[in-house]
Amino acid sequence: VQLQASGGGLVQAGGSLRLSCAASGSFFSISTLGWYRRAPGKQRELVGSITSGGTTNYADSVRGRFTISRDNAKNAVYLQMDSLKLEDTAIYYCKQSRLGNEYWGQGTLVTVSS
Repeated sequence: VQLQASGGGLVQAGGSLRLSCAASGSFFSISTLGWYRRAPGKQRELVGSITSGGTTNYADSVRGRFTISRDNAKNAVYLQMDSLKLEDTAIYYCKQSRLGNEYWGQGTLVTVSS
């Protein structure tokens, strides 16, 4: 399984970005997918996740601003980020999980400027 995250970039505070993560390999539709981020000087943290059934979960810091969705036909998961804040600056990673196995993408940098 390989995952490729894309869509990062430089955006002003209050703006929006949409991250994409394309996965290769099997079992995508029955996997839980997650977005994580690592901000400068901080540990990696969970941004949110979506189960195979479409149930989503978000970190308190992004709830109401970020939306995770998936397209099983395209083996893709998305992270729509609205009302971006300076503190959202980080490298964002996608992860595919199934039966204890985890697969990570390489990360995409999001920089929010004032």
